[in-house]
Parts: sequence; C-alpha cells; structure tokens
Amino acid sequence: MDSPLEQLDLGQWAWEFLRRNPAYQADYREFIQTWRALEADYGAPPHRDFPRWKNDPRASRPAWDPALGTGAACVTDEEDKQLIECWMGAKWGFYQFPQDPHLAAWQLEAPMNWRPPPGYRFDRPAAGETDLLLAFDLALPLPAQFEAAKRHLVSRQLALKRKGLAVPRTLENQRAHWAELLAAWDGQSGARLDEARAMVECGYREILRLQGKAQTA
Repeated sequence: MDSPLEQLDLGQWAWEFLRRNPAYQADYREFIQTWRALEADYGAPPHRDFPRWKNDPRASRPAWDPALGTGAACVTDEEDKQLIECWMGAKWGFYQFPQDPHLAAWQLEAPMNWRPPPGYRFDRPAAGETDLLLAFDLALPLPAQFEAAKRHLVSRQLALKRKGLAVPRTLENQRAHWAELLAAWDGQSGARLDEARAMVECGYREILRLQGKAQTA
C-alpha cells in the first residue's frame, strides 16, 4: 500500500516537519488553551465580543520581530503587540489560524497558507562545496559587477554539475530523502537524526524555496 507521504506537495512536506517541532507543539498547546478560554468568556467567532476580546491581556503577545525572518502582521491597537493567532503565524511562517500538530498534512481541512520563506543571506559563511562567496566593490558601479558575477556563478554551477554536485533539488528527487528524515526524527535514531533535527527546527521553510513558479507560498 502506498504511503500518504508519496502524495504530498511541498507545502505539506513543510507541515510534516513543522508539526514535529517541540517548540511549535508547546506554542500550540498554550495558544489553543488561551483561545478556548477567550471563547468561553467572550463567545466564539464570528459572534464573539471582539472589542473586549482584543483588550484582554491574554489575547495578544509582543509583536514578532520581522528581522527574525517571518514578518509581522495583525497587530492590536498597540503596534508592539499582535493577536495570539497572528503571532503564531508570524513566528512559524504561515498566514492562517494555527493548526493542530497532531494532524498529518492529509488530515488538514485546507492546505497550509505559507508565508514566503526568509530572504537569502549573503553574509553567512560557506557551508559546503555548493556554496560560493563573492566579493563586490561597493565603490564601483554595481550593474557590471552583477553581470560578471552571474557569468561566474553559471560557470561554477556547470562545473559542479559535471562532478555530480549542485543537482537542482525537486519534490521528486527529495521525497525519499525527506521520508528518511521523518523516520529518523520519529524514531530518534539513525545517522540522519541531526539533519532531521535541523529540518524540524527551521529547515522546513527551506522546502518552500523549491516551489518556484509552480506554486506560491
């Protein structure tokens, strides 16, 4: 029998890693407890007493710092605070109501509405042979440097491909690898456990970079 994992799209794969994140699980437990308590006091949407709801200290958190990569949205009347449901989305990288981590991707009522992944960082150290750092002279015109850099990068990429490196990642060629990482995490064992931990902690959003033109985040 085919595994449900074989039918997942990129957004669903990202969810499968995020829902295993212990910090997300803890945030969700706190969130849903608070949400249900607010509903008990002020009613459930869309018929809740929203003016009183949003002024309850339990309903908001300090606004998530957009410098941390996911952006901020859905602030209260105080610009330094966010409603708890929006705080969750800003922290973990989605636009919708927080989802229960007990639900597998194929059990969700609707697909995750992901925020765009964080921007590329060019000030990080090279992490491997497929990483390449370039130096630009900011005292000189940039367009000519950009063109020269583009030619250099294309040439370097072709050289790596001839060596069997820098193979473009796709859903098709990564699916089995991601399944191995999930199995390593769920079993808390194996040579890939450290890699699985990195994917669960923050690497799940790197999956969204593969969406390209085929899908939107």
